Amino acid sequence: VISNDILKRALRFTGKLGVLASEEEDAPVDLMPGEEESPTEVIIDDGNRYVAVFDPLDGSSNVDAGIPTGTIIGIYEHDESCEVDETITDDSVAEAKCLANTLQPGTQMVAAAYCLYSSSTFLVLTLGSGTYGFTLDEQMGEFVLSHPNMKIPETSCIMSFNEANTFMWDEPLQKVVEGWKEGTGKSGKTFSSRYIGSMVGDVHRTLLYGGVFGYPGDTKNPNGKLRLLYEGAPMSFIMEQAGGMSTTGRERVMEIKPEIVHQRIPVVMGSPVNVQEIVDAYTAADASE
Repeated sequence: VISNDILKRALRFTGKLGVLASEEEDAPVDLMPGEEESPTEVIIDDGNRYVAVFDPLDGSSNVDAGIPTGTIIGIYEHDESCEVDETITDDSVAEAKCLANTLQPGTQMVAAAYCLYSSSTFLVLTLGSGTYGFTLDEQMGEFVLSHPNMKIPETSCIMSFNEANTFMWDEPLQKVVEGWKEGTGKSGKTFSSRYIGSMVGDVHRTLLYGGVFGYPGDTKNPNGKLRLLYEGAPMSFIMEQAGGMSTTGRERVMEIKPEIVHQRIPVVMGSPVNVQEIVDAYTAADASE
């Protein structure tokens, strides 16, 4: 809650945003409510160009254990084509009509970033033309470019999954992961496992060293647990701009249009050669049905 309030306050003072959607909010909220308006009332201001979606503190359940946490942010342009039926007089209905400004696919995102709070504070950013990493210089109080034009390795031998759930995964994913463990996958190499349980930390390591990060669906959570709007799509944008891939196994994460703000999806992202092996497994399994 504290991190959510801090981010809302910071975004509010930019003067550039009209609407935001957060993991901590039930619905998209107005950044600049009037004195008589509820701070959670949904208002679209046509004078503001951008919509922000964010997870204020990814991995918050790990805070007490001192495990790295992070913040994920995605930015969309305000959709000027959003039209409201003029016959509607109920303000809440009219506002709901404009929530399409928030429920946009990742392909329409104009910027995405994550901040990793670990041994140092890292900021990784894309504006749609490459991925760039910055490190906070605490003495200067500024982020310094430390990783220009980040590129994920084409392939690697590192996988990052919660393997305790393997028995609940889809059969295609089970077979690929088992092949990686045994060294019988397409690369012929035995994979090692690295899993923090904090998406920002796991994805940051995957970007630097290659491999695959995944939080797939299973029999308990068929749609996975990661939120599309402010976790899956922004991190996929960053990953793809660094030369990686991101998929549900059957479709590109960036092309999925959210139906609700807190929609969940399965996610597998990382080195293109490794992720493609998973996509091929699902394709083959679907073709045989």
